[in-house]
Amino acid sequence: MKQFNLKYILSVAVSLILFSCEKQLNQTNPNAQTSATFWKTSTDALAGVNACYQMFLEDGGYMRFSPVLENVEGDDVRSQSPWTAISNVGKFQLGTADLSGYGWTFDEYYQGISRCNQVLTYVPGIEMDADLKNRVLGQAYFLRGLFYFHLVDMWGSVPLPTQVAEVAPQSSPAQGWARVISDLSTAAGLLPAQYSTDGGVDSKDLGRATKGAAMSFLGKAYLFNKKYDSAAAQFKSVIASNVYSLVPNYEDNFTDVNENNSESIFEVQFSVTAGGTDLQWQGIPSPTWGFYSARAITFGGPNFGWRDVQPTQTLLDEYRQEKTVDGKIDPRCLATVLYNDTVDTHAANTPMYQTTFQAAYSSSPAYMSDVYCKKYENWYGNKPNEYDWKSGINERLMRYADVLLMYAECENELGNQALAAQYIQMVRSRVNLPDRQAEFAGYTQAQLRDQLGHERMLEFALEGHRWDDIRRWGWLSDATKLAWLKSRDPEFNSYIPGKELLPIPQTEIDNNPSVKQNATY
Repeated sequence: MKQFNLKYILSVAVSLILFSCEKQLNQTNPNAQTSATFWKTSTDALAGVNACYQMFLEDGGYMRFSPVLENVEGDDVRSQSPWTAISNVGKFQLGTADLSGYGWTFDEYYQGISRCNQVLTYVPGIEMDADLKNRVLGQAYFLRGLFYFHLVDMWGSVPLPTQVAEVAPQSSPAQGWARVISDLSTAAGLLPAQYSTDGGVDSKDLGRATKGAAMSFLGKAYLFNKKYDSAAAQFKSVIASNVYSLVPNYEDNFTDVNENNSESIFEVQFSVTAGGTDLQWQGIPSPTWGFYSARAITFGGPNFGWRDVQPTQTLLDEYRQEKTVDGKIDPRCLATVLYNDTVDTHAANTPMYQTTFQAAYSSSPAYMSDVYCKKYENWYGNKPNEYDWKSGINERLMRYADVLLMYAECENELGNQALAAQYIQMVRSRVNLPDRQAEFAGYTQAQLRDQLGHERMLEFALEGHRWDDIRRWGWLSDATKLAWLKSRDPEFNSYIPGKELLPIPQTEIDNNPSVKQNATY
C-alpha cells in the first residue's frame, strides 16, 4: 500500500491556489481568492507548495508528454505513432505550426515556475514555524530549479522569471544553468534529509523533495556543464549520507508494488484513487481531475495500448551482449522490454495482461518478432489492457543507481578510473552480472567512457536519460559516433545540427518580444 499523503491533498491545494496562480485580471472578485488575500497562514503555505507539484501530473508533465520528449530521441526508443506530435520527436521533424505535445510541456513547466515564484514571494512574510517555512521554501526552490532544468535542457535559451507576473527576457543557456544551480543549491540548504523524523505537519508526506534530491539534481546540473569536481562532490555527499541503497529487485523501481523505496531519491506520485475521476488533459486544473498517469496507453504494446512508443531492436541486442553469472539474460531486459523471450535462457512465457506474449501475438508474426515497452506499464496486474487510461505507477525521476553511475562518470573524467570502476560494478552486481571491476580499472578514460555509455543504456532504458547522455557526450558532433547512431536507429538519419533542441512555441515568441526561435526552426 502506498504511504503517501501529498498526492491526496493536491486536489485541495489546487482548488485553493488555482485562481491566484493563473491569469491575473484587472478587476477583483470579492468572492474569489487572489494572491493578495490567499497567503495568510502556514496552511496556505503548504497548500501553495503542494500546488507546485501538480504540474508534473498534467499532460505536458509526467502524465504523458515529458516521458515522450525525454525518451523518443534516444537510440533505445522509436516511434511509429500516427500522431506526429509523438513520432516527429524521434525523427527530429517537429515544427512550429502545431504546438501539440512539446508546447504543452513548455507551458506546464512555466505554470509550475509561476506557482513556485508565488510561494517564494509570499511565504517569507507569513508568521509560521521557522523549520516548516524552510521546508516549504526549500521545496519551492527545488521544484523551480527542476522545472528550469527541464526547460534549459530541452529548449536552451529560455526566459527565467523569478518574480510574480514577471515577463523576463530570453536568457542564454549559461544563464539558464546558473539559475538551475542557484535554485538547487538554495534548496539543498533548506530541505531535510528525510521528513519522517521532523515531527511537523508534513512529516509523513512521502514524495516531498529532500536534501538528497536537491543535491542529486545539482550534481547532475554540474555534470551536464562538465564541472566534474563540483558534480562529484554532490554525488559523493549523497552516497555518504547513507540514506539510499539499491533495491535487490531491479523491477521494483517500475511498478506500484514498492514505491518510494530505498533507491528512490525523487519520484512523481501518481494514483488511481486520489483526486476526482475525470481524465486530466489541457486547461486549468480542477479538483475533479484524477491524479493518475495515462502514459501507459501511449507506451503500451498492440492490443493492450496504442504502441506510440517502442524500444528499438538495438536495445534488445544490447541487453544480449552479456549474460549473468548463471548464464541468463540480463534481468533488466526482462523488466524493460516485452518480447518473445522464449529465445533467451530464463523462464519463458512471462505473464502479460493476464496472458503471455506468445499467446497474445501467436497469430501475428509481425507482432511476435517486435519489441514493446514493459517498464512502467501495467502488464503485471489484473488489468486486461491499458484502455482505461489509468496508471498509478510513480515516475522515478532520480534513482540512487543514477547517482552511482554519474559519480563514476565524474571520477573517470577526473582520471580516477579505478574508483569509477568500483561504482560501475556496484550497479552491475545488483543484476548479477560478472565482476569486471579489475578489468574496468585498467581501461583508458576513453574506453571507460564508452563502457559507461553501455552500462547507462541498460540501466536506464525508457527512463528518459539516453538522449541527454548522447548530447552531453558530444556524439551528435562526432561524425563516427553519429554514423554509429544512424546504424542503430534510422531515425537519426534525419538529424541536423540544431535539432538537438526543441522549437520554442510560437505563442511564447508572440507574447514575449525578446524571445527568438532556436536555430533550424
